[in-house]
Amino acid sequence: MRLPWRRRRDEPAPAYADDGSLPVLGGSDDPARSDSSVLAELAERGVDVTVPLLVRHHLVLPTREAAEEAGAVVAEEGYALAGRPVDGTWRVRASRVEVPSGLVLSRERSRMAGLAQRLGGDVAGWDVCGPGGAGPRS
Repeated sequence: MRLPWRRRRDEPAPAYADDGSLPVLGGSDDPARSDSSVLAELAERGVDVTVPLLVRHHLVLPTREAAEEAGAVVAEEGYALAGRPVDGTWRVRASRVEVPSGLVLSRERSRMAGLAQRLGGDVAGWDVCGPGGAGPRS
């Protein structure tokens, strides 16, 4: 039996890019809020969270060098990193395509927080993006 939220290994994930073309479907910037509850709210609003979506973790880092080091670390886990300087810090997004789940988001949010802290920065939340067709279920 094939579970609906699992891809077969030979099925490629959608090639979503963090280029601003996908709408933000939801997310959280509250570290005390359960990732599972955020996903449940998205599902209640009609977002299909059982399909691959672009998941983005937002970090605030102190220097360009810290952003470059973060990029090297997250690339090992299949993330792409995009960033820019804002008010003396570097705002970066680590993004990859995956089927979001409370467990995965919680684990990755914790890993991103540890990375940001090690580099002298902080996390600013996460969000999921998808094409218009990934939003409301049909």
